[in-house]
Amino acid sequence: MLESYIPIIIILTIAVIFGVVNVSLSSLLGPSRPNKEKLSTYESGIEPIGTAHERFSVKFYMVAVLFILFDIEVVFLYPWAVAFTNLDSVKMMYSFISVIVFIVILLVGYIYVIKKGALKWD
Repeated sequence: MLESYIPIIIILTIAVIFGVVNVSLSSLLGPSRPNKEKLSTYESGIEPIGTAHERFSVKFYMVAVLFILFDIEVVFLYPWAVAFTNLDSVKMMYSFISVIVFIVILLVGYIYVIKKGALKWD
């Protein structure tokens, strides 16, 4: 049983070694000529205002969570929609009820985000 995982472990080991060797060689052999201009913060050619260590508003994180929420929804619903037509009647009903429960759970999350005001930009 464990013998079937040996090729995967070998490939992962080679990939990690390859990555570490390339990053190490790049830092050792590559040119390093830092100056004030290269080390400064770049914001679309505009002089930066404030420091780079300012705190972000929680709304940015809420938008990220919303993106993940709806991205996961799409990732699960497309394969379901493709496979739905090939099911027999019993599996089709079970599959349909499962997706309805999934969408209801996502809808509860969406309502929660609306109540928290994550979609309102002041």
